[in-house]
Parts: sequence; C-alpha cells; structure tokens
Amino acid sequence: MKAFYSIRFVLPLPPGHRFPMGKYARLRERVAAELPAVTLGPAEPATDGQLALAHAPAYIDAVARGTLDARAQREIGFPWSEAMVERSRRSVGATIAAARAARAEGVAANLAGGTHHAGAGGGSGYCVFNDVAVAARLMQAEHTRRQPSARPPRVAVIDLDVHQGNGTAAIFAGDASVFTLSLHGEKNFPFRKVAGDLDVGLPDGTGDDEYLHALELALAELEARFDADLVFYLAGADPHEGDRLGRLRLSHDGLQARDRRVFDWAWRRRLPLALSMAGGYGRDIATTVQAQMNTFGVALEYWRRWQNGAR
Repeated sequence: MKAFYSIRFVLPLPPGHRFPMGKYARLRERVAAELPAVTLGPAEPATDGQLALAHAPAYIDAVARGTLDARAQREIGFPWSEAMVERSRRSVGATIAAARAARAEGVAANLAGGTHHAGAGGGSGYCVFNDVAVAARLMQAEHTRRQPSARPPRVAVIDLDVHQGNGTAAIFAGDASVFTLSLHGEKNFPFRKVAGDLDVGLPDGTGDDEYLHALELALAELEARFDADLVFYLAGADPHEGDRLGRLRLSHDGLQARDRRVFDWAWRRRLPLALSMAGGYGRDIATTVQAQMNTFGVALEYWRRWQNGAR
C-alpha cells in the first residue's frame, strides 16, 4: 500500500504551541518499522494551478508571499514561514498522490492531511489549504481530460474528524458531483457550522456504541442519496477519549471499529478510497499515534483485499 508524507518540512512553532507537530514523524517511524507492506514516499508540492481548483488565486498568492493580514494568519493558527507554505503545499500533494494511487490500487494514504477547515478564500483551525477538496477536483479534471465525453467521477467525502468539515462543505456547496458527510461533536469547533450534504452532530461524551450506530445510519443515508465513484476518508484520531480537544469518548477499539465500517462500506461497493489522517491532539502524543497506527492496520487489510480480489 502506498502512503505519502511531508515531514521534512516542520513548522517552526513557538514554545507552548498546542499543535502536536511531532506526531507526523512518529507515525512515519512506526509505519516504516511495523508495517513493511506500506511503501512510503515523499509528497510533491501542489502547484498554484492545482490549488486554484479549490482556492481563490488571491489567497494562494497571499499565503505564498506571506502577505496575509494578522487576523487571517491568526485564524489559521500558525505563524507564517516558508516552511508553513511548503508543508501546506506538500500536504495537499500527498493527498493528490494518495488519490491517484487509490484509483489504481484501491486504497492509499496521506500520513497527514485532512485540512478540512480551509475554505476557498482563507484558512482556519490549523488548515492552510484544503487537501481533500483540491484532490477531489483534480481527480475529476484528470478524468475529464482522459475521457472528455464521460461524466467526471462522483466523490464522497467521509469526514470523521471530531470537528465539522466546514471548509470542505463550503467549497462543495451546490456541487452535485461531491457529497460531504461529517460526523462530529455538535458543540465543538467550528462554532458556526457550514451545512454539508449530511451533517451528524453528536453530544459531548458520545461513546463507542452511540457513535457506531450514528455512523451506520449516516453511511446508509449516503448510499441512498449518492452514487459514488471515489471516497476520501478523513480518519481523525480526535474522537478518542484521551484527546485534549475532542470531547467525545471513543476507545481505541471503537475507533478501529469505525475505520473498519468505512473501509468495508467502500470495499463492498468497490470504491477506491484515499485516506487522510486529519486531527489528533492526545494528552499523550503516543495515544494519537496509536490510533493512527490502528487505522493504517485496517487500511492495509483492505488494500490486500483489493490486490487479491477476496470478498
């Protein structure tokens, strides 16, 4: 299974910053050591033209030049640096590469990504560019270039980060070729939600059984309303009970069961799936990395099914 990373570009964050930048390197190290069937590769940076499929050119230019105003930079949550720009481009590039690999092999992954708070004209919540939105639009554009007379692939975004995917919902509002599903904490960030195609807000303290039941209902509704060709899955670790920002109460077993339901749903319909890791802010960073490793274990299992055609 192919997985792509951008850890060479580490943001120079000030002391005490609460974003756990170190989780990406730890995840890569553990995947390399424990999952030899995963082929790791560095991501190429997304170009301005690719980013413009989902973002306003003026915003792309302001990020690149470091000319965002102070309010816009605070909304992102990172201080501007050349490393911030390069890492953000490569995080998008990793999801683009994962989407291409998934279309060829069934399942592939970005070891970061899931930057779902970034909208067309601005970033937010540690999200500069929206990797899934750019990659989805690019997969549609590439398909149209190859087959001008065929309809572009219809994309389902299954967003199971604990925070609602407001940026993704805003970018795809009114776009019938993309379906956005977000299962999230109702009272958590962002406090002003942007309606997607299917939003399921959960109360604080939701545990495994309630969460998995809500997910089953959401997947059934997605299938009833939308005929997908490609899936982007945001497998946030932040619904875990040990997350500092999550406020839900899923166990590691519950998160793994969540992942298995999503991968099995896509596999049974033979829908290629591109995985992004999205959020994770464990009080102990090892807890977040373990949740992500569990996700990779499930992903690898379903990638193997694609390779041998097993049911």
